[in-house]
Amino acid sequence: MSAAPEGPSPRVAILGTGSMGGAILSGLLADEATRRPVRVTTRSEATAAALVSDAVVASSSERDPSANSRAVTEAEVVILGVKPVGTVALAAEIADAVPAGAVVVSVAAGITTAAIESALPAGTAVVRAMPNTPSTVGRGVTGLARGAAVTDDQLDSVARVLATVGSVHVVPEDRIDALTSISGSGPAYVFLLIDALAAAGVARGLSPELSAALAAETFAGSSALLAASDVDARELRRRVTSPGGTTAKAVEVFEQRDIAGIFDAATAAAAARAAEMSRS
Repeated sequence: MSAAPEGPSPRVAILGTGSMGGAILSGLLADEATRRPVRVTTRSEATAAALVSDAVVASSSERDPSANSRAVTEAEVVILGVKPVGTVALAAEIADAVPAGAVVVSVAAGITTAAIESALPAGTAVVRAMPNTPSTVGRGVTGLARGAAVTDDQLDSVARVLATVGSVHVVPEDRIDALTSISGSGPAYVFLLIDALAAAGVARGLSPELSAALAAETFAGSSALLAASDVDARELRRRVTSPGGTTAKAVEVFEQRDIAGIFDAATAAAAARAAEMSRS
């Protein structure tokens, strides 16, 4: 699944409007064709007041201790948008208020569906979502893993919500840590590479400003070319690498330094850390 299923947006409650909760809210509000009013909660009273609009019903849990429970009473999709350390506690807080048939979605890394299910009434549908930070500009990648009680229709509803901020891919829960190591943590790898390429440009005598622009624009353009192409990244690399040319000499260095092995080791470490967080 990489595109939004058709149909109206479900009724959504977002508990916590930090980076991911806020990104999802922005995506829902931008989807005018199927938009419904969204109920949101945030700890800060000032933030809640700033979010209120014709399309947003916002309340502060700092001012009203029952705000989270009241926000979910009519929701079809409930998004737990708090940090991992508070996710299970938030699920327990709203347990008595979640409507029958609603699906609860966690966007916290390392928190299993079973852990969240244990805090909710038996049979509550729980989906684990792993969006990445480009979701804040509508170019995110989100992995979804369904819990034991989730129906196909409920999964489609969650996918419809998350598709407002990018592409959606469904995986078994035992693959969510692997997905996290690629798309969840992946933006950091890309930024690391852009920064390193820019630094190399400075070492070759370019100004820091020009080198930063060249590196960022080259990554953006290359990604756009790949997205528009009917061939894979390996073939595009071959096409730009003329035998005996400048690119070939650079690629030779990357291969000598075993860049593939570096990425394999790095993603293995990220996946292992995600699994460790789940166990603890």
